[in-house]
Amino acid sequence: MAIDVDGRLRSPRVIELLSRLVSARGAPAFLRSDNGPEFVSRAMLRWIVEQGIGTALIEPGKPWQNGVAESFNGKFRDECLSLEWFRSRAEAQVVIEQWRRHYNEVRPHSSLRYLTPAAFATQVARTAPRDATGRDAAVCGASAPRPVASPPRLGRQQQGAGLSS
Repeated sequence: MAIDVDGRLRSPRVIELLSRLVSARGAPAFLRSDNGPEFVSRAMLRWIVEQGIGTALIEPGKPWQNGVAESFNGKFRDECLSLEWFRSRAEAQVVIEQWRRHYNEVRPHSSLRYLTPAAFATQVARTAPRDATGRDAAVCGASAPRPVASPPRLGRQQQGAGLSS
């Protein structure tokens, strides 16, 4: 939905970008991210809570927990970044935004029944139930959360009792 170009992205800039996306498309149910400093800062965590967004952090060294983003990053690297020599950040912003628009609005994707992401999102928005999960929900702005750790299982003695300390 957006690619921000800079030498270093800090949490205020990430919050600004995410705020614009939430204003335009609505808040997702969960935000999946790595444990980078821009995503685990106090300001970012406060913003996430204020927006009512859940978190699903990727464990360090386990990129497969966010396979869709890793796949996109590989395509972005191979089809854009590796083919260009940027003379300035301004040039990088223009070229990268052109690639992003082409990727989302012109290029058909086999995983989306050979539709563009924009066409697929429009189609799914008309047909997906409000509580959908998986790819259809992700396109509509939600996501199917996968917790980093499973909740503790209660033994038979603890199931009926409230937790006390």
